[in-house]
Amino acid sequence: MPRKNPRSSKIPTPAGKSTGPTPQAPALYVAVGASAGGLEAIEAFFSGMASESGLAFIVIQHLSPDYKSLMVEILSKKTRMKVQRAEDGMVVLPDNIYLIPPKKNLTIFHGKLILNDQEHVKGAINLPIDIFLRSLAEDQGEKAVAVILSGSGSDGMRGVRAVKEFGGMAMVQSEESAKFDSMPRAAISTGLVDFVLPPDEMPDRLLSFAKHPFVAKAERSETAISDEDALSRIFSMLREKFKVDFTFYKPSTITRRIERRMSINRIDEIRDYVAYLQKYPAEAATLFREFLIGVTRFFRDREVFDLLKQKWLAEILDRAENRETRFWVAGCSTGEEAYTLAILAKECMQASGNFRDLKIFATDIDRDAVQFAANGVYPDSIAADIPEGLLTKYFYKRQDSYQIARNIREMVVFAQHNLIKDPPFTNIDLISCRNLLIYLQPLLQRKVFEFFNFSLNLRGLLILGTSETTGEMSDYFESLDHKCKIFRTKGLVKHVKDGIMLPHAPEVRYRDLGGRFTGLRREQQGAGDRVLERFVDVLTEDYVDLAVIVNEQMEIVHIIGDTEGFFKVPSGKLSMDISKMAAKDLAIPLSTGIQKVFRKQEPLHFTNVRIRHQDGHRMIDLRIKPLPQKKGQEALAAVFLEEVRKMKPSDPAQAVQTYDLSREAEQRIKDLEQELQFTRENLQATVEELETANEELQATNEELLASNEELQSTNEELQSTNEELYSVNSEYQSKIMELSELHNDVDNLLRASLIGQLLLDENLEIRRFSPQLVEIFKLLDSDVGRPLTHISHHLANVDPIKIIEEVQKTGRMSEHEVRTMDGRWHLMRVVPYAVGPKIFSGAMVSFVDITRIKQAEEDLRASEEKHRGLFETLPLGVVYHLADGTIFSANPAAERILGLTQDQLKGKTSMDPRWKMIDEKGANVPGTEHPSSIALRTGRIVGPVIRAVFHPDRNDYIWLSITATPLFRPGEKIPYQAYAIFDDITEKRRVAQDYQTLFKEMLNGFAVHAVICDNIGKPVDYRFLAVNPAFERMTGLRAEDIVGRTVLQVLPNTEPYWIEAFGQVALTGEAKTFDNYAREQNKHFRVTAFRPAPDQFACIFADITEQKMAEEEVKAAHDRLLTVLDSINALIYVADMETHEILFMNKYGQNDYGDGTGQKCWKVLQNGSGPCDFCTNDKLVDAEGKPTGEYSWEFHNPVTDRWYACFDRAIQWVDGRLVRLESAFDITDRKRSKRDGRGSDQEGDHER
Repeated sequence: MPRKNPRSSKIPTPAGKSTGPTPQAPALYVAVGASAGGLEAIEAFFSGMASESGLAFIVIQHLSPDYKSLMVEILSKKTRMKVQRAEDGMVVLPDNIYLIPPKKNLTIFHGKLILNDQEHVKGAINLPIDIFLRSLAEDQGEKAVAVILSGSGSDGMRGVRAVKEFGGMAMVQSEESAKFDSMPRAAISTGLVDFVLPPDEMPDRLLSFAKHPFVAKAERSETAISDEDALSRIFSMLREKFKVDFTFYKPSTITRRIERRMSINRIDEIRDYVAYLQKYPAEAATLFREFLIGVTRFFRDREVFDLLKQKWLAEILDRAENRETRFWVAGCSTGEEAYTLAILAKECMQASGNFRDLKIFATDIDRDAVQFAANGVYPDSIAADIPEGLLTKYFYKRQDSYQIARNIREMVVFAQHNLIKDPPFTNIDLISCRNLLIYLQPLLQRKVFEFFNFSLNLRGLLILGTSETTGEMSDYFESLDHKCKIFRTKGLVKHVKDGIMLPHAPEVRYRDLGGRFTGLRREQQGAGDRVLERFVDVLTEDYVDLAVIVNEQMEIVHIIGDTEGFFKVPSGKLSMDISKMAAKDLAIPLSTGIQKVFRKQEPLHFTNVRIRHQDGHRMIDLRIKPLPQKKGQEALAAVFLEEVRKMKPSDPAQAVQTYDLSREAEQRIKDLEQELQFTRENLQATVEELETANEELQATNEELLASNEELQSTNEELQSTNEELYSVNSEYQSKIMELSELHNDVDNLLRASLIGQLLLDENLEIRRFSPQLVEIFKLLDSDVGRPLTHISHHLANVDPIKIIEEVQKTGRMSEHEVRTMDGRWHLMRVVPYAVGPKIFSGAMVSFVDITRIKQAEEDLRASEEKHRGLFETLPLGVVYHLADGTIFSANPAAERILGLTQDQLKGKTSMDPRWKMIDEKGANVPGTEHPSSIALRTGRIVGPVIRAVFHPDRNDYIWLSITATPLFRPGEKIPYQAYAIFDDITEKRRVAQDYQTLFKEMLNGFAVHAVICDNIGKPVDYRFLAVNPAFERMTGLRAEDIVGRTVLQVLPNTEPYWIEAFGQVALTGEAKTFDNYAREQNKHFRVTAFRPAPDQFACIFADITEQKMAEEEVKAAHDRLLTVLDSINALIYVADMETHEILFMNKYGQNDYGDGTGQKCWKVLQNGSGPCDFCTNDKLVDAEGKPTGEYSWEFHNPVTDRWYACFDRAIQWVDGRLVRLESAFDITDRKRSKRDGRGSDQEGDHER
């Protein structure tokens, strides 16, 4: 049955506060408890925990009071969450880690941390984890999470119980992953832990748990799980498996427990959880334990026990003068309360000297809890609950646990018992049932109160939990103390509803779970029905007062009837031997008869057995019969005892043997008396010897007891100190590892830094040096410890010892640039070695190789000189500005261009009102918009831009082309300087304006275009950028219609050839001139295209339409001339006067010489290899190259063997070049006639 304490009325729960949780309240409060070996576990836990989980973490450790914990520094390296030591009154916030400080106990109240000094009482153990977990459970309830990590002892075990009692979650480190497993094992032994995991797996499960809907929701509904069918199936499974029906238990408690298990198993729907229960039987057992969470401890609510001892306990013990006193602890859980009552009763009896036979029946439905209680072994954390005097008196220390004393243990009988289902105990003087009834519905509560009323003797006491009351059953009970909830039965009519009422002991009782007083043995429980069936076969034949079933070991198996006067429970360890439990006069006949019956398997009957009774003597008829037995069944016998109201002779009709008990007993007594006398004589001598030895042993024992108590106290202190030392050692180990890593880092840094490092003590003895130092000093590893003055060095013109001694004397750092013998430069830095504020011991000397830097400085100096010369002679003006715009440098060109001196420029800014600047439209430009100001403000290069500034000497504006560039330091995004470069373009601008005027007034058309290419770079179109008026007049296109548009938009019929041709000019920069016929304008243009800028081309257009028309007329005339020449019956040809190539030969000549066009005239006409000796070219033009007129002459052509009369003239050919036109008439016949007429006249061949 579930057992649970109510929330304390002194500490309100979050649900009970008048105001809701603050917006910053954590989703869960996670208490992390750790001791020895816990540092590594804590680091692993927080290394995997998200830094923004919404959870708050409170770390509780066993800390040494004399040691400053380093946990804040250590843990801060493992997480980004804020890590801080807890302070009194500090509000717990999410995503924060709070650490318990040394010498303090930590609690929490309304979400605020409370610090209290630890009480150092000799022999008492301080358990900070349990203290905080109980406080957290009471303050935060279901928002509490307990995490138990590595540690020795059992601290945290009770805290886990408290957290689970109030509905929280418990998570424990697995034993195999813990360096010290005592604390995890103790927590796990409660059976209440939700997760057992290694520390590195805990964060994932914890975050998953925190995000579950049942955990994360702000307000809890009492009907969060409303599926009655699913709940019924769960109850049915538990009843079938554990024989417990939870149907009438308090719904809110049941549903909260189910929701908690669903959130732990990451299940959202109740039906899915039902399927999960069916699939995993272990979960059913866990849920069963969750319903039965029993939280108890020794002397819980001590004021209740103090009041009971002071007022009523002695009265109860005195009342039972001639009978056994009986207490009943219902729902005893793990037995702490039952043992507490036993200790109080023992103390009360010792104080009054009135010792009574007391039996305390402690029952619970949880078998595991009952078995734990019966063992009587508890963790050492119970020392915090039990007064020191009682702890040492009634408990024995066994390693890390306590064993209950035997005399207390024998007073308590533990039994598994269902308070609702099983019959109640009878003749009870005191019942304690605390914090159980609040989890039952009113129907079951009433039934339990009826049981209690039935069980209690007149004036018997009933003790309930502090939040429980008798309610509607108050007519049966009188309230003795309202606060402590102690009641007394009024002794009204006792009855039990539902027909459940037995006048004898309950069916099941345990002592150490070793046997059972009345009923079946544990291992025979399953066969109970078959035993009863065999027993009833015999019982129907004989009706008797008392019947007992025994086995061959003479152990009682079952009892029917009233045992009063026949049997008695002996003190000490419970034994089921019938001869030991039977009345003295019955022991011999029972043991003799039972053995005989089992041996012979025949019935046996003893008559007129006399036994003593409080009223005198009683005569008993004893019969023993073997029970029918089948194969495989245990041999049993039935014993019948019947009181004989009137002496009767044996019945001869009975087919059984009759035995005279008195006569046999007398003979046996005589034999035993003789044996007893002999034994007594021997025993007396032994006793005398033992008494002497016993006195000595008692004295020794008292000394040992005193020593043992001191040793126990010392051992506890040592154990506590050992845990603290281990925690300190763990932190030291962590620091040692850090120091070792730091040492390795320093070694690697020294090796990798390429800097010579030398560490000296106050006597200039070498403590440490880096490998690079051997370049300066002749050092070996064995030189550590030697004075530096004994070591030679390679430095030139410097004494390092004097420098080091000076630094030691002044305590100030010193730097020197030194050179070695081989010409390398080093920066020698000597720093005093500080061991405290203004306390120095030794020196640190470092040598940084600056050879490259020195060389770079020389290079830089040369470069600066070169650039300074360039800066000074550069024709462009250069001005440097600081970040605030102030000018700090300007070159001579800037002074010349601006007409200002260095002094007039330096210190000025663009905001100076004397600096007037205008843009190209003539508008004033404010100082903030000067190019340098923009570059400093935006960090971007500005320009080139055209601006005019006023020149004082010219008393006019000059125009400048300005580019401003920002300068950045490495890694910075804000300029620290800027410089402006500018050129005086006043004259260029005037020329440009003249060109612009010319551009507008020139007769030829002019246009600028931008080429457009496709994705492979091929020109596909071009755009008009500018055209002049002449272009508009020539083409009839207006600038406003075409500028900005493409040629295909303006002239869609433009041939791709022209786009390709113009595109090549723009892409290659190769100028071209060609004639173009514009079909749209029906005009001829001569176009010259060139590239003024990348991806652009400009065209100059000349209208050559009239020229073309004239050329066509000339060509027509030329063609007509050629036609005339072809018709003349003479050789006529035209030859280039420079190249001698024939440009034209008429048909007459072609008949004689073939088509000689394109060939040399001297080759075609003379078959020569070069110009003719008689070539007339130089005779056809004068010294100025002008034609001189016609030249005529005759000659004989050997090729044709004919005579010709030639007429040469220099003319301009159709293409404009100067050519020789020669007409040669064949005069051979004339020559021959003349020769024939004159005979052999010899006339010259070349007569002109």
